Amino acid sequence: MTERHDSSPAISRCVCRGPVRVHVDGFAELLIEQGYAKQTIAKKLTPLCELSRWLERRSLKVQSLDESRIEEFLSYRKKKQRLGKEDTATTGQFLGFLRNAGLIPSSVSKTEDSPIQRIETRFAQYLLQERGLSQRTIANYLPFCHGFLTERCGDGKLLLRSLRPKEVSDFVLHTVRATRHNRATHNHDLVTGLRSLLRFLYQQGKIATDLASAVPTVSRQQFTQLPKFLQPEEVERLVHSCDQSTPIGKRDYAILMLLARLGLRAGEIVHLTLDDIHWEAGEIVVRGKSSQEERLPMAHDVGKALAVYLRRSRPRCSSRRVFIRLRAPLQGFHSSEAVCNVVRRALSRAGLNPTLKGTGLLRHSLATNMLRGGASLAEIGEILRHQQPNTTEIYAKVDLAALRSVAQPWPGEAS
Repeated sequence: MTERHDSSPAISRCVCRGPVRVHVDGFAELLIEQGYAKQTIAKKLTPLCELSRWLERRSLKVQSLDESRIEEFLSYRKKKQRLGKEDTATTGQFLGFLRNAGLIPSSVSKTEDSPIQRIETRFAQYLLQERGLSQRTIANYLPFCHGFLTERCGDGKLLLRSLRPKEVSDFVLHTVRATRHNRATHNHDLVTGLRSLLRFLYQQGKIATDLASAVPTVSRQQFTQLPKFLQPEEVERLVHSCDQSTPIGKRDYAILMLLARLGLRAGEIVHLTLDDIHWEAGEIVVRGKSSQEERLPMAHDVGKALAVYLRRSRPRCSSRRVFIRLRAPLQGFHSSEAVCNVVRRALSRAGLNPTLKGTGLLRHSLATNMLRGGASLAEIGEILRHQQPNTTEIYAKVDLAALRSVAQPWPGEAS
């Protein structure tokens, strides 16, 4: 390594030779920016130095690196009993670093030339460009479509011409029954994504008949039970369970305030950026479903929670995301699951054990308590940013007093 890191004994102990050597300093600087400790960086550089020597012995250049070459190197380390727990992650990070720098080509899937991969790529482009769907929605559809296409693949060939309506309906029913968590959103993505795929295949001439109508309707069970929610005092107990003397407590408190006061979805919190907070106007720009942007008023307590987190606890990093991991790599949350985990931890601390434990619990609680406070369904739909009025109708069921007032007496009751 060069003299730039001589001030760091932990890092400079790694002596590297071979084709990777000229790139090690840049990679180490990236790891420093991402918040890794110097001792951790030194451990990460050790397999890279061995990778460099491994390439040198084989007269290979850095430009030859890809996933298959890395797998070959990791197999070599495993045989030599030198494979560490972090080696796979480190070499993957190094590949990403080289690709971002334009030093090696972008990742190419091993199945890119397969019939399934070609259809999935074109289908995703169709949904994005012609249907105008968001990347998040497309990502929800593709796993079901991949499973359907995989079932139609035999001897390396994609058998679509012989597709029959019964095979379509059988796939849907089997998928619904095999799912451990039979959620309404899961079923909706399954049938909607599959219908879109079948229409696309028909337009492309891959199937002779439009089989979208062969996809059976799967009940979303919207009106079969009351929505799960917390009482106002339970919401406050949940939110204030965070230890706000710690960095993670300040971060989680700000997240819970956005969920409880504004009814944000988990994905909306994940993708919230610093540029979305308009302090002078007192607004937050939220990018919801179908890439729609909405401006929401930022209540005083929400703004205060965000300001405390941003000023005192948010790690310094290059990411523009509002909420950042507190452990390296310092970057935004990878998925909505991280936000759901914040809610689950808070429920445990608050001693609450509702059947619904995700972010939807606070969204339902906000709507339910608004309704009980006198808000109309239209007002609730506006706050929750529902695109269809009937989505909000589920909350009419929780106003039991109003429902009793319009209920007809049972014919068998005594007069």
